Amino acid sequence: MLPLGSEIIIATRNKGKMKEFEPMFLQQGITVRSLLDYPELPDIVEDGDTFAANALIKARAVALRFGVPAVADDSGLCVDRLGGDPGVYSARYAGEPSDDAANNRKLLAELAKLDGADSPAGPTQLSPARFVCAIALVDRTGRPVAEVEGSCEGVIIGEPRGEHGFGYDPLFYIPEQGRTMAELTVSEKNGLSHRAQALGKLWETLSR
Repeated sequence: MLPLGSEIIIATRNKGKMKEFEPMFLQQGITVRSLLDYPELPDIVEDGDTFAANALIKARAVALRFGVPAVADDSGLCVDRLGGDPGVYSARYAGEPSDDAANNRKLLAELAKLDGADSPAGPTQLSPARFVCAIALVDRTGRPVAEVEGSCEGVIIGEPRGEHGFGYDPLFYIPEQGRTMAELTVSEKNGLSHRAQALGKLWETLSR
């Protein structure tokens, strides 16, 4: 396990991700910084074809740049009726620059081209889906220390609900909760999200 008082850099500029990551690391006594603290650093090219590959690319780039341990995640939405899309292209599904609202509109438009939405009691359910998160931790030389993956199962619904979260959260309905990811509080989301599942596996790996 990383010792108390450790400091790492999380390779993201996504404020939503940092709201989830930071309290999880602070609970372990680990201070975090992010790329928001280094606006001069150019964007890291994520050209891997899997979530795991992209996470490792980002973590290595940051560790080698700053000479400290680094963590990166790559995460996205995989929709069954779209053959797993948008997958690794989730953040830029509707093109560059990344835009959450545009991505959500495109997702609904693609699903609208298909037949057979399921409409049980509750919101119209368009397709089973899952959020996937791969996390890579590397040491200051860029050597992988741990690589883990977590997921959260849900259903894409026909209209956004909720004001919390980011990305596809307003369309991602969790039947067991009776709410979308965007209707959960940060603490609730941190108890069940794909990122929380992956971080749980990271702590388990580091404590062995």
